[in-house]
Amino acid sequence: MTNFLRPLLRTAGRRRRFFSTQSKDDVFRPTQLARLHLEDGTTLTGKSFGSPTNVEGEVVFTTGMVGYSESLTDPSYQGQILTLTQPMVGNYGVPSRTEMDEYGLPKYFESYKIHTSALLVQDYSHHYSHWNASSSLAAWLQEEGVPAICGLDTRLLTKKIRETGAILGKIEIEDIDAPPPDFTQMANPNARHLVDEVSVTEPTLYGKGNSTKIIAVDGGMKYNIIRQLVKRGVELTVVPWNYKFSEVMDQYDGLFLSNGPGDPTMCQETIRELEKVVTCPPEQVKPIYGICLGNQLLGLAAGGTAEKLPFGNRGQNQPVLNHQTGDCYITPQNHGYHINCSTLQPGWKTLFTNANDGSNEGIAHETRPYFTAQFHPEACSGPTDTEFMFDVFLDACRREQSGDPILFPTRP
Repeated sequence: MTNFLRPLLRTAGRRRRFFSTQSKDDVFRPTQLARLHLEDGTTLTGKSFGSPTNVEGEVVFTTGMVGYSESLTDPSYQGQILTLTQPMVGNYGVPSRTEMDEYGLPKYFESYKIHTSALLVQDYSHHYSHWNASSSLAAWLQEEGVPAICGLDTRLLTKKIRETGAILGKIEIEDIDAPPPDFTQMANPNARHLVDEVSVTEPTLYGKGNSTKIIAVDGGMKYNIIRQLVKRGVELTVVPWNYKFSEVMDQYDGLFLSNGPGDPTMCQETIRELEKVVTCPPEQVKPIYGICLGNQLLGLAAGGTAEKLPFGNRGQNQPVLNHQTGDCYITPQNHGYHINCSTLQPGWKTLFTNANDGSNEGIAHETRPYFTAQFHPEACSGPTDTEFMFDVFLDACRREQSGDPILFPTRP
């Protein structure tokens, strides 16, 4: 073989390896009709490409252009019908559901199953091609019994939600000629204790033997939070949302509060435990870091008020201002509630603010190492600009004098 051919053949081999996972020629466009009924009387008709199942839920939208595998498995979407504003969806398929990472977690997902009630898209790509794909998006949805509709005017749907707020909806696939449902008889998923539906039921340990001991309250924790903490040398004890963690704080170096779905005021047991922890004597102070729902729970324990946003902030490019440093971060987000800080108790302050709508994005204590982020520093999916906040938290946990307030690094 001549020498000049060898690089070409090696390149061809790499192409075969990386681009060989793709759909077969025997797949077809979805044809089964499906309808989406909204509580304002609107009915949209499309094609079913998921499980042929009727469901109800709160219709929301996210503006992320990629990352549907992570979004669908985010427990914060429990009880919601998710609309993707990205027009074409499914073209890169879905990765393996059985491959695990070094922590024993599904390598490519944010929980062990799909948590959204249903998926709504404009253009479903029934053909997929990606080096890491193991199946189509449709096949995965059907495996998990999750309905999905394509061929919808998602711009119209998104504008409607932006103008009127998140709205209840019902997907009808089994009998599309059925009359629209009586929405006065439909239960709002936010009236359910969604955190209780997704939280662990018993303590679970990750990173056994690592030197820094953190207890994490699980309100619906994304797996990448576990990865971010354990890879930084944390022995992480994940406990249920109603665990009496105030009684064991002396055994840990810090407290973490996870993301999760629904109305934070449902978690009264967690709030009461936090009230005990944040008012402990100075010699018992341990750093606290909360993300998303964790921000709301600590905010409530600090005297703030939880308010439902009209349509929430869900996407990968929300600008957030840091009041301590003046920095602005581009952040991934997924929440429908925020904290009104006007009633915070003395000693607490606003740390982060959303530059788009002015909603609260985090609080901090003025003299103790307690701080929160309403956004998602762990990303998955989305930008990783704020991943350093895990280091800020753990640096505080590892300091001998751990009672000092949180200080963020100043960018040059």
